[in-house]
Amino acid sequence: MSHHERPLKSNEWVAQQLLLKLTSGELSPGDKLPSVVDLAAEYGVGRSTIREAQSALKAKGLLDIRQGGGTYVKSPPEEPAFAQEAWLGRADSLLQLLEVRKVLETGCAGLAAKHRTDDDLVALNATLREMEERLGDEAFGEQADVRLHERLAKATHNPMLAELMKSLSERLHESMRDTRSLWFYAEHRSASRLLEEHRSIVSAVASRDEALAASLMERHLAKVEQVLREKTGIR
Repeated sequence: MSHHERPLKSNEWVAQQLLLKLTSGELSPGDKLPSVVDLAAEYGVGRSTIREAQSALKAKGLLDIRQGGGTYVKSPPEEPAFAQEAWLGRADSLLQLLEVRKVLETGCAGLAAKHRTDDDLVALNATLREMEERLGDEAFGEQADVRLHERLAKATHNPMLAELMKSLSERLHESMRDTRSLWFYAEHRSASRLLEEHRSIVSAVASRDEALAASLMERHLAKVEQVLREKTGIR
C-alpha cells in the first residue's frame, strides 16, 4: 500500500482507508478489525492516530469499539449514519437543553473572556491537553468536554453561573454525548477538529475577546441544533 500522498491529516487519511475497506466489501458487518498495534504498523502511523480514525467512524455509526474486546464493523456503509428514529424520541428535550445551553454558555464564554485569571487559563489549557492526549477515547472525551464547559463557567467568577452549570451536570453529560455525535455527523470530521474548535474558544477567552468567545460558543451549539432540526423535521 502506498503511503506517499496524504492530502489529509493522518487520522483522516487512515479513516478514509478504513472506509474504503468497508465500501469495497473487504470488511463486512460483524468483522473484527486488526488490533490498533497492527493497524498502526500497516499504515505507518501512531496508535493514537488509529484510535482517532476509529472514533470518527464510530461517530458515523460504522464501527463498534468494545472496551477490551476489539473493534467491529457495525453496519454497512450505505446505511445512513443518522438514524432519524433513534433521535425523534428525545429530540424535543435535547433541543430544550440546547436552548438553555446557548443562553447560558454563550454568556459564560463572554464573561470568562472578561473576568478570567491566569489560573483559569492554566485549568482550561490543562483540559485541552488532556483532550489531545486522549484523542480517540470517546468516553474520556465526553467527560473532558463537560469539564471544559464547567471550567469556562467557573472562569466567569460569578458563583451563580458556576452553580447553575453544576446543577445541570447530569443533564449536561447526557447532552454532551448527543452533542458530540451530532457534531461529528455535521462536520464529517474527527475528534481533532472538535478539539480545534474548543481551542479557538479558549484562545478567545485568553485574548479577552468577549464578543469572539461568545460568538464561537454560539456557533458551536447552533450547528448541532441545526442538524438535529433538519434530520428530525422539528422546527
